[in-house]
Amino acid sequence: MGFLKAGVAVLPAFFAGIAGVTDWRSRRIPNWLTVPGVVLGIAVNTAMSGWAGTREAVLGAGLGLLLLLPFVWIRSLGAGDWKLIGALGAFLGPRHLMAVLFAALLVAGVMAFVLVVYKQRVGQTLRNILRMFGALFSFHMPAAEVSLDNPDALKIPFGVAVSIAVVLYTVGEFWGVT
Repeated sequence: MGFLKAGVAVLPAFFAGIAGVTDWRSRRIPNWLTVPGVVLGIAVNTAMSGWAGTREAVLGAGLGLLLLLPFVWIRSLGAGDWKLIGALGAFLGPRHLMAVLFAALLVAGVMAFVLVVYKQRVGQTLRNILRMFGALFSFHMPAAEVSLDNPDALKIPFGVAVSIAVVLYTVGEFWGVT
């Protein structure tokens, strides 16, 4: 991997790392980070691969935003997390984004499991998950107590899980694992 290509490959990990730290500290991923991230992802891919890079970046951003939009609508995912995935899609393109998103969901699942067990709320959590899926598949908003708006709900910083996934994916790329 050439020096320039290696530097470009590290950009998504650096970007996700900033988002993860920000999400850990404030439980928010701000627009000042995500919006320029989309633009930078498209610009870098365009500079590296021309119009084919632009196409991959736009498809990656669109796919990330499209896949997670229903979860933002039912208030089970924050808009900052949603925009973070869109920006990472612009950096990574659709194929790499799907791998990172799958890894992020696994990391988030482990984080959530540990938190639920630690707080001794397994039964309540299972009931809430069923209610959220019921709302999603019936195209209705879930009850307020199972959304992000509930101050008593257990929440994990999804941006941290995404950050971990992107860093692991980037390391795997350098080692030739992914």
